[in-house]
Amino acid sequence: MKEFQIIELKEGVFERNNIEAHHLRMRLHEEKTFFLNLMGSPGAGKTTLLIKTIDTIKDEMKIAVMEADIDSDIDAAAISKTGVGVIQLHTGGMCHLDAEMTRQGIDGLGAEDADLIILENVGNLVCPAEFDTGATLNAMILSVPEGDDKPLKYPLMFRISDVLIISKIDALSVFDFDMDVCTHRVRDINPHIEIFSVSAKTGEGMDAWIDWLRNEVRSQRRE
Repeated sequence: MKEFQIIELKEGVFERNNIEAHHLRMRLHEEKTFFLNLMGSPGAGKTTLLIKTIDTIKDEMKIAVMEADIDSDIDAAAISKTGVGVIQLHTGGMCHLDAEMTRQGIDGLGAEDADLIILENVGNLVCPAEFDTGATLNAMILSVPEGDDKPLKYPLMFRISDVLIISKIDALSVFDFDMDVCTHRVRDINPHIEIFSVSAKTGEGMDAWIDWLRNEVRSQRRE
Protein backbone atom coordinates (compact mmCIF):
# COMPACT_ATOMS: atom_id res chain seq x y z
CA MET A 1 0.00 0.00 0.00
CA LYS A 2 1.32 3.39 -0.97
CA GLU A 3 2.02 5.75 1.92
CA PHE A 4 2.03 8.89 -0.19
CA GLN A 5 -0.06 10.61 -2.82
CA ILE A 6 1.17 11.72 -6.24
CA ILE A 7 -0.34 14.93 -7.60
CA GLU A 8 0.27 15.73 -11.26
CA LEU A 9 0.47 19.50 -10.90
CA LYS A 10 1.78 20.19 -14.38
CA GLU A 11 -1.07 18.27 -15.98
CA GLY A 12 -3.55 20.29 -13.93
CA VAL A 13 -1.99 23.57 -15.00
CA PHE A 14 -2.14 22.56 -18.66
CA GLU A 15 -5.76 21.40 -18.34
CA ARG A 16 -6.92 24.71 -16.87
CA ASN A 17 -4.93 26.64 -19.45
CA ASN A 18 -6.41 24.62 -22.31
CA ILE A 19 -9.94 25.46 -21.13
CA GLU A 20 -9.10 29.17 -20.94
CA ALA A 21 -7.42 29.01 -24.36
CA HIS A 22 -10.52 27.40 -25.88
CA HIS A 23 -12.76 30.13 -24.49
CA LEU A 24 -10.45 32.86 -25.81
CA ARG A 25 -10.24 31.23 -29.25
CA MET A 26 -14.03 30.99 -29.48
CA ARG A 27 -14.41 34.62 -28.42
CA LEU A 28 -11.97 35.84 -31.08
CA HIS A 29 -13.63 33.64 -33.69
CA GLU A 30 -16.98 35.27 -32.91
CA GLU A 31 -15.33 38.69 -33.18
CA LYS A 32 -13.81 37.57 -36.52
CA THR A 33 -10.32 38.40 -35.31
CA PHE A 34 -7.40 36.30 -36.52
CA PHE A 35 -4.87 35.78 -33.75
CA LEU A 36 -1.35 34.65 -34.69
CA ASN A 37 1.06 33.40 -32.04
CA LEU A 38 4.61 33.98 -33.33
CA MET A 39 7.41 32.11 -31.57
CA GLY A 40 11.16 31.77 -32.04
CA SER A 41 14.55 32.13 -30.39
CA PRO A 42 16.07 35.51 -29.47
CA GLY A 43 17.68 36.96 -32.58
CA ALA A 44 15.72 34.78 -35.02
CA GLY A 45 14.28 37.89 -36.66
CA LYS A 46 10.72 37.96 -35.29
CA THR A 47 10.47 41.72 -34.84
CA THR A 48 12.10 42.54 -38.18
CA LEU A 49 9.77 40.13 -39.97
CA LEU A 50 6.76 41.65 -38.22
CA ILE A 51 7.74 45.19 -39.17
CA LYS A 52 8.14 44.25 -42.84
CA THR A 53 4.86 42.32 -42.79
CA ILE A 54 2.91 45.05 -41.04
CA ASP A 55 4.21 47.76 -43.36
CA THR A 56 2.94 45.73 -46.33
CA ILE A 57 -0.61 45.03 -45.13
CA LYS A 58 -1.45 47.72 -42.54
CA ASP A 59 -3.50 49.71 -45.06
CA GLU A 60 -5.62 46.63 -45.85
CA MET A 61 -6.66 45.66 -42.31
CA LYS A 62 -6.59 46.76 -38.69
CA ILE A 63 -3.59 45.20 -36.93
CA ALA A 64 -2.59 45.10 -33.26
CA VAL A 65 0.52 43.57 -31.73
CA MET A 66 1.40 42.19 -28.30
CA GLU A 67 5.10 42.10 -27.48
CA ALA A 68 5.97 39.62 -24.72
CA ASP A 69 9.31 39.74 -22.95
CA ILE A 70 10.74 39.03 -19.54
CA ASP A 71 11.75 42.67 -19.09
CA SER A 72 12.16 45.40 -21.74
CA ASP A 73 10.10 47.43 -24.19
CA ILE A 74 12.63 47.51 -27.05
CA ASP A 75 10.53 45.44 -29.45
CA ALA A 76 7.30 47.30 -28.63
CA ALA A 77 9.05 50.60 -29.34
CA ALA A 78 10.22 49.25 -32.71
CA ILE A 79 6.75 47.98 -33.67
CA SER A 80 5.09 51.24 -32.60
CA LYS A 81 6.92 53.02 -35.41
CA THR A 82 4.70 51.16 -37.91
CA GLY A 83 1.69 53.03 -36.55
CA VAL A 84 -0.30 49.99 -35.42
CA GLY A 85 -1.59 49.43 -31.90
CA VAL A 86 0.97 47.72 -29.67
CA ILE A 87 1.21 46.69 -26.04
CA GLN A 88 4.20 45.38 -24.09
CA LEU A 89 3.64 42.36 -21.85
CA HIS A 90 6.18 41.73 -19.10
CA THR A 91 6.08 38.14 -17.88
CA GLY A 92 7.84 38.76 -14.57
CA GLY A 93 10.58 36.26 -15.27
CA MET A 94 8.35 33.59 -16.79
CA CYS A 95 9.56 32.12 -20.08
CA HIS A 96 6.14 31.83 -21.72
CA LEU A 97 2.67 33.32 -22.06
CA ASP A 98 -0.42 31.33 -21.19
CA ALA A 99 -4.04 31.93 -22.24
CA GLU A 100 -4.93 34.12 -19.26
CA MET A 101 -1.90 36.35 -19.80
CA THR A 102 -2.83 36.59 -23.45
CA ARG A 103 -6.44 37.51 -22.64
CA GLN A 104 -5.22 40.31 -20.37
CA GLY A 105 -2.99 41.56 -23.16
CA ILE A 106 -5.78 41.55 -25.73
CA ASP A 107 -8.12 43.36 -23.34
CA GLY A 108 -5.36 45.89 -22.67
CA LEU A 109 -4.95 46.50 -26.38
CA GLY A 110 -8.58 47.53 -26.69
CA ALA A 111 -8.60 46.07 -30.19
CA GLU A 112 -12.07 44.51 -30.30
CA ASP A 113 -12.48 45.39 -33.98
CA ALA A 114 -9.00 44.26 -35.03
CA ASP A 115 -8.72 42.03 -38.08
CA LEU A 116 -5.34 40.67 -37.03
CA ILE A 117 -3.70 40.39 -33.62
CA ILE A 118 -0.13 39.14 -33.48
CA LEU A 119 1.61 37.95 -30.34
CA GLU A 120 5.39 38.02 -30.48
CA ASN A 121 5.92 35.44 -27.77
CA VAL A 122 8.80 35.20 -25.30
CA GLY A 123 11.94 34.25 -27.19
CA ASN A 124 12.79 30.58 -26.80
CA LEU A 125 11.92 27.23 -28.36
CA VAL A 126 10.89 25.42 -25.18
CA CYS A 127 8.31 26.98 -22.83
CA PRO A 128 6.08 28.77 -25.38
CA ALA A 129 5.48 25.46 -27.17
CA GLU A 130 3.91 23.96 -24.04
CA PHE A 131 1.18 26.56 -23.45
CA ASP A 132 -1.85 27.15 -25.67
CA THR A 133 -2.34 30.92 -25.93
CA GLY A 134 -5.76 30.72 -27.57
CA ALA A 135 -4.30 31.66 -30.93
CA THR A 136 -6.04 30.91 -34.20
CA LEU A 137 -2.76 29.51 -35.53
CA ASN A 138 0.81 29.12 -34.27
CA ALA A 139 3.81 30.26 -36.29
CA MET A 140 7.49 29.92 -35.53
CA ILE A 141 10.67 31.38 -36.96
CA LEU A 142 13.87 29.40 -37.40
CA SER A 143 16.79 31.48 -38.61
CA VAL A 144 19.57 30.10 -40.79
CA PRO A 145 22.30 30.93 -38.22
CA GLU A 146 20.54 28.69 -35.66
CA GLY A 147 21.22 25.57 -37.73
CA ASP A 148 19.16 22.88 -39.41
CA ASP A 149 19.30 20.56 -36.38
CA LYS A 150 16.74 22.46 -34.31
CA PRO A 151 13.81 20.20 -35.31
CA LEU A 152 15.73 17.33 -33.71
CA LYS A 153 16.42 19.28 -30.53
CA TYR A 154 13.02 20.96 -30.03
CA PRO A 155 10.45 18.73 -31.77
CA LEU A 156 7.45 19.96 -29.75
CA MET A 157 7.80 23.49 -31.11
CA PHE A 158 7.69 22.19 -34.68
CA ARG A 159 4.87 19.78 -33.85
CA ILE A 160 2.50 22.43 -32.49
CA SER A 161 3.28 25.05 -35.16
CA ASP A 162 1.02 25.50 -38.16
CA VAL A 163 3.62 27.59 -39.97
CA LEU A 164 7.41 27.57 -40.09
CA ILE A 165 9.23 30.63 -41.40
CA ILE A 166 12.88 29.94 -42.17
CA SER A 167 14.42 33.38 -41.91
CA LYS A 168 17.69 35.07 -42.92
CA ILE A 169 18.08 32.97 -46.06
CA ASP A 170 20.35 35.69 -47.41
CA ALA A 171 22.94 34.18 -45.04
CA LEU A 172 22.77 30.65 -46.44
CA SER A 173 26.16 30.96 -48.09
CA VAL A 174 27.77 31.82 -44.76
CA PHE A 175 26.30 29.16 -42.46
CA ASP A 176 26.23 25.38 -42.61
CA PHE A 177 22.45 25.14 -43.08
CA ASP A 178 20.96 22.54 -45.43
CA MET A 179 17.47 23.67 -46.47
CA ASP A 180 16.44 20.24 -47.81
CA VAL A 181 17.63 18.45 -44.68
CA CYS A 182 15.84 20.92 -42.43
CA THR A 183 12.60 20.68 -44.39
CA HIS A 184 12.74 16.87 -44.30
CA ARG A 185 13.29 16.86 -40.54
CA VAL A 186 10.41 19.26 -39.99
CA ARG A 187 7.97 17.30 -42.15
CA ASP A 188 8.89 14.07 -40.35
CA ILE A 189 7.59 15.75 -37.20
CA ASN A 190 4.68 17.67 -38.74
CA PRO A 191 3.67 16.67 -42.30
CA HIS A 192 0.99 19.38 -42.52
CA ILE A 193 3.08 22.42 -41.57
CA GLU A 194 3.34 25.33 -44.02
CA ILE A 195 6.95 26.31 -44.69
CA PHE A 196 8.17 29.66 -46.02
CA SER A 197 11.79 30.62 -46.65
CA VAL A 198 12.31 34.36 -46.36
CA SER A 199 14.78 37.18 -46.01
CA ALA A 200 13.26 40.27 -44.40
CA LYS A 201 16.49 42.07 -45.33
CA THR A 202 16.31 41.47 -49.11
CA GLY A 203 12.58 40.76 -49.38
CA GLU A 204 13.11 37.31 -50.89
CA GLY A 205 10.19 35.01 -50.12
CA MET A 206 8.25 37.67 -48.23
CA ASP A 207 5.42 37.89 -50.78
CA ALA A 208 4.51 34.21 -50.35
CA TRP A 209 4.47 34.49 -46.56
CA ILE A 210 2.42 37.71 -46.58
CA ASP A 211 -0.04 36.34 -49.14
CA TRP A 212 -0.61 33.31 -46.92
CA LEU A 213 -1.25 35.51 -43.87
CA ARG A 214 -3.51 37.85 -45.81
CA ASN A 215 -5.63 34.94 -47.04
CA GLU A 216 -5.92 33.44 -43.55
CA VAL A 217 -7.12 36.75 -42.11
CA ARG A 218 -9.66 37.17 -44.90
CA SER A 219 -10.94 33.62 -44.39
CA GLN A 220 -11.53 34.38 -40.70
CA ARG A 221 -13.52 37.49 -41.62
CA ARG A 222 -15.72 35.51 -44.01
CA GLU A 223 -16.63 32.77 -41.52
